[in-house]
Amino acid sequence: MKDMSPLEELRHSCSHVLATAILRLFPETQLDIGPPTENGFYYDIDLDKKLDASDLEAIEAEMKKVIKENQKFTRIECSREEAVAKIKEIGQERYKLGRLDDIPEGEAISFYQNGDFIDLCAGSHVGYTKKIKAYKLLSIAGAYHRGDEKNKQLQRIYGTAFASKEELADYLERLEQAKARDHRKLGKELKLFHIDEAVGAGMVLWTPNGAVIRQELQNFIAEELRMADYDQVFTPHIGKLGLYRTSGHFPYYKDSQFPPIVEPGTVDRLAQEGCSCAELSNQLDSGEIDGYLLKPMNCPMHIKVFDSQPHSYRDLPVRLAEFGTVYRWEQSGELNGMTRVRGFTQDDAHLFCTEDQIGQEIKGCLDLVKLVFNTLGMSDYRVRIGLRDPDSTKYVGDAAKWDKAEAALREAAKTLGVDFVEEPGEAAFYGPKIDFVVKDVIGREWQLGTVQVDYNLPERFDLNYIGADNEKHRPVMIHRAPFGSMERFCGVLIEHFAGNFPIWLAPEQVRILPMNDDLVPQAREIEKLLKAAKIRVTVDDIADKLGAKIRKCHVDKVPTFLVLGRQEAEQGLVKVNSRTNPSLEGLKKPEEFMGELLQNIANKTLPEPKEDK
Repeated sequence: MKDMSPLEELRHSCSHVLATAILRLFPETQLDIGPPTENGFYYDIDLDKKLDASDLEAIEAEMKKVIKENQKFTRIECSREEAVAKIKEIGQERYKLGRLDDIPEGEAISFYQNGDFIDLCAGSHVGYTKKIKAYKLLSIAGAYHRGDEKNKQLQRIYGTAFASKEELADYLERLEQAKARDHRKLGKELKLFHIDEAVGAGMVLWTPNGAVIRQELQNFIAEELRMADYDQVFTPHIGKLGLYRTSGHFPYYKDSQFPPIVEPGTVDRLAQEGCSCAELSNQLDSGEIDGYLLKPMNCPMHIKVFDSQPHSYRDLPVRLAEFGTVYRWEQSGELNGMTRVRGFTQDDAHLFCTEDQIGQEIKGCLDLVKLVFNTLGMSDYRVRIGLRDPDSTKYVGDAAKWDKAEAALREAAKTLGVDFVEEPGEAAFYGPKIDFVVKDVIGREWQLGTVQVDYNLPERFDLNYIGADNEKHRPVMIHRAPFGSMERFCGVLIEHFAGNFPIWLAPEQVRILPMNDDLVPQAREIEKLLKAAKIRVTVDDIADKLGAKIRKCHVDKVPTFLVLGRQEAEQGLVKVNSRTNPSLEGLKKPEEFMGELLQNIANKTLPEPKEDK
């Protein structure tokens, strides 16, 4: 077990104080685990009573008493037999005996005690409970035991702790900002997307407003791809199992995929033969019978596109791009709005090149990712290189080729001009990768763009090209996705901009507000002018006061609205108001405003928002 940082140690100690308080208030509670996390800690508990916000207040008050008692954290080491006896003595057999079984033979077994509370724990902890000075319980959620939907759902109590009250206050303020920016909340308010249980959990329905944002992003990246000599392809949503056996995705990763689809005739035949479901599954895994799979990856199909015709070294690199939809089976407890879904579209591309071309092609991919982030004002990011773990068996292919691929990524990462870290064990099963981890405006990190180098899939699919020596050679494959998942990226983008999108992305770019009913015809003429220039514009022709119309613009987060009063109409002017770019504001002729707006859109100008009214 890795050593804890001082902050992790503090948070882990706080989770024990939480458990102490829970057992004082609800002695019948069965405890599972309470680790520190990146932003705090949690404890999973089994309790028949469903806890609510008032219970959190009571538990937090009891924690304050435990801390005030200044209980000492004491480590107790024992044998496995003594540990079993101790767990039974404290009445925590239901989950702690299983956790004890997880400890490998030969590894030290320890408990930590503070006051009357004893917990199976490897540690470490602060010396005394009074060291905990700044903490807060945050929420209660359901969590399946060991993350398995087949197991009982427990109650997970989340909290956080910091070394100082100032740090805690700053974190809680950022949490409030995060709640206001939550893409699930804003997505509903701004009518951007919908998830319907009748369609399926984790399946995003892009509503018209959200579809505009997605289409604008796709148009943006598609234009960059055209200039970089990519070719667009389209592939099916489903493919034969044999394709994914060859790639290695099936059956090795079948737990994260939807179940295979078997041809109806095959199912009928096997049923008549008395084949059980377990036997059917085994025959699918072994390849005795074939079927189809909702595609979990686009790469095998892009490989088949490349392999559909012969290539010479003069053709390379071949760059194939697709907005391809893939399907992954995520457990229901892991689903989260648009950022964790079961069906998502990747801005995917696969490059087939010679070894000599790897460095330049990776650099081109990285430049594209940087362009995306800089255009969207997401320039605060870090880079990590995911390498293979030499001790793991999950990676396929020749070690020497892995070394080449990892070296190529290191060299390319050096050209980015930002610090990068290497993380063994984080590579894809077929090759190392560079991930971009973006920090949003309130300090949260999101893994978005990725670039991967792959010697192995070309080997598995026996790909080749004819070299200058007139002999067959194996191409190298590069996987890249600047956005990653369109769903995830848009979810992050909603929160990054808090729904105040730059004008080029906004579903409704301009709203015209006539002050009187008799000005509506003139407003319609201005609308017609703007629509002819492909500007997304509407007219608010509802009979209401101007103040109410302006407030609705703010609620709907329309970036620009034009007020048309009688005086403006007589002068052939409009009063321009902008929530995102104050430089657009003022009394202007519609044609003048249109020219400035089109320039703003062409430049993809970022917002400089004023305070909401």
